[in-house]
Amino acid sequence: MRYVGRLTNWNDQKGYGFVEPNGGGDRAFVHVKAFGRLPRRPNEGDLISYKVERDAQRRANAVAVRFAIAPSRRAMPKASGVFPRKTVALVFALALGVAWWFAKVPAFVPVLYAATSLAAYSMYWRDKVSALRGEWRTPENTLHAMSLVGGWPGALVAQDVFRHKSSKRSFQLAFWATVVFNCAALYWLLKSL
Repeated sequence: MRYVGRLTNWNDQKGYGFVEPNGGGDRAFVHVKAFGRLPRRPNEGDLISYKVERDAQRRANAVAVRFAIAPSRRAMPKASGVFPRKTVALVFALALGVAWWFAKVPAFVPVLYAATSLAAYSMYWRDKVSALRGEWRTPENTLHAMSLVGGWPGALVAQDVFRHKSSKRSFQLAFWATVVFNCAALYWLLKSL
């Protein structure tokens, strides 16, 4: 028998929460893996349909979960349609390369940005694969830390290529804060040399 209910106490970082059935009854634990292939990440208050299984302690667990209402286009915007992420990353990389060519930037700076960008790109790819498989995810703070130390150009490209973390507003606010702090640190470094 399938039930319909709303997600409550959803912890997106850990990928679990509870579902309160419409019309009353026992709330059930729900894990992101119970959704199968996700068109988007679940959110607090989402209406879902599910089946109930009981674990060894007789606690209700939601299984075979799906969204009760098809996600709207607004919930899944195109990552690259609005902001030219790859272009911003390319322009920054070219500017850094030109600055190095004319000896305005020490050689370690472009190397650092290239290495951290490659690492950030790889981390976004792994996180996207984990999200699709319902596996443990890379913490957002780790992704932000990589951007802060210089991996933000690679992160921008990955957000565009994988359509990952590009529409989550809270993530984007923190991400752009890391970009600003990183660029400010680069400016300070270049002024102090």
